[in-house]
Amino acid sequence: MRAVVLQEFGEPAVLRVHDGVPDPVVPDGWVLVRLHACALNWHDVLLRQGVYDVPLPRVPGSDGAGVRADTGEQVLVLPSLFWGGAERAPGPGFQILGDRTDGTHAELVALPAENVRPLPAGWSFVEAAALPLAGLTAYRALFARAGLVAGETVLVLGAGGGVATMAIALARMAGARVLVTTSTEAKLERAIGLGADGGVLYTSAHWGAAVREMAGGVGVDVVVDSVGSTWPEALTALADGGRLVTFGATGSADAHVDVRRLYFAQQTILGTTMGSPRDADGLLALVAQAPDWRPAIDAVAPLDEIAAMHERMARREHVGKLVLTVP
Repeated sequence: MRAVVLQEFGEPAVLRVHDGVPDPVVPDGWVLVRLHACALNWHDVLLRQGVYDVPLPRVPGSDGAGVRADTGEQVLVLPSLFWGGAERAPGPGFQILGDRTDGTHAELVALPAENVRPLPAGWSFVEAAALPLAGLTAYRALFARAGLVAGETVLVLGAGGGVATMAIALARMAGARVLVTTSTEAKLERAIGLGADGGVLYTSAHWGAAVREMAGGVGVDVVVDSVGSTWPEALTALADGGRLVTFGATGSADAHVDVRRLYFAQQTILGTTMGSPRDADGLLALVAQAPDWRPAIDAVAPLDEIAAMHERMARREHVGKLVLTVP
């Protein structure tokens, strides 16, 4: 098969498509999917840079959609492998597809049968490939962890990324008001076009206080944070009794928190990552209630342009997902 093979960590140029890569082995209980589209996530950038301790060589990629080889069914790939039996957190065997198990940036991928789901009705392979990792991460953050309900206000930080654009859409589907932070007025307008009610530029000083005022002076009920270094301002924007749910550290793995303010305000900080099979079913059920909705997609390119798409993601100029087609 043809596949992207990461043989060394480094800049985007280390990503190359190779011919003659051995087809995946399909153990008992697993299925083979012939991919038609796959997508990029910030996770792929960190993997390529060597932030994660993964064995090489590796076929990267977590998102994908294609045809199940044994049944001919059109499916999307769920990249959350070996979650385990508990809903509160993944078990010790948990993996993200593309880390220790070869992933979706290829013509073929093998994965457990429990990790495929039928393509949503009326969706293309490109649209479906944009959904899994970002959609599952946003769904679990908002609902399984933060417990967002209709009528609440949620703040989504960094509104250009894939998870952020998913969070805007899913929160609106659930009847929440959505505010955002982003880096430019153009991105803010795009976020409003995707369903946000308003927002602020995180390049401005004291944006947390500005968001708090936008939320009636009392703050927002939920903050979705993938940055980490933003916790001080995020907690300023958060209402008393509110929930900060975090799943990334794109800004920094360290943050300074005023502990006294946190406990006097009875705020909660929640960690999350990916999602369980039950979360995946909840995500697909919610999406089915909005049949005209599709994920925000910034650009589509053939798999051979994998390095250029990594460069585009690293510049953080995109709004929505970056998707690759597999001939």
